[in-house]
Amino acid sequence: MPNSNRGICGFQSGEFEEEYERPSKSQRKREMTALQKTGEQLVNESADRIKRTPMPENLREAILECQRIRNHEGRRRQLQYIGKIMRSLDEEAIATINRTIESWRGLSKADTLLMHALENQREKLLADERALTEFLHKYPQADIQQLRTLIRNAKKETAANKPPKAYREIYRLLKQIMTASPLPEHENHESEE
Repeated sequence: MPNSNRGICGFQSGEFEEEYERPSKSQRKREMTALQKTGEQLVNESADRIKRTPMPENLREAILECQRIRNHEGRRRQLQYIGKIMRSLDEEAIATINRTIESWRGLSKADTLLMHALENQREKLLADERALTEFLHKYPQADIQQLRTLIRNAKKETAANKPPKAYREIYRLLKQIMTASPLPEHENHESEE
């Protein structure tokens, strides 16, 4: 016997569209998970950054409390609580928090690039005698005597299998020199003449 529920059912398809205008259960779950992950990112940041981040005070307190919790289950429950608080925030507050997190990522990428540049420069200075001359052309404010001494000591430490004290000191000095604002290019050429 044919099923009477199949075929023409007597209603227009537009009658039930209102019912499905709200987000699906899967969409709500994705949004909740995204907010939970944002909360986890905040928990993994330093307390100082959390204190400077624009957010409601109850969320800040929950995050700082979660950072103090060492018990796995307690921490998991606190993270769920943070997610619950975040779900109650308006879109503007969530957008502000996300922009802040993005700005931190941008800073950390810049820090990583600087670190790699410093490490590469240190390796060049240790590997090639001419690298020091090239470095001094770029950064004439650098103390050549201090750099030479540190390079010589770093090579001695490596040869003697000693702790890399001078090696680390070269990095600190390069960071100090390279992050300070260098002289404009035209002044560098004038000083060479």
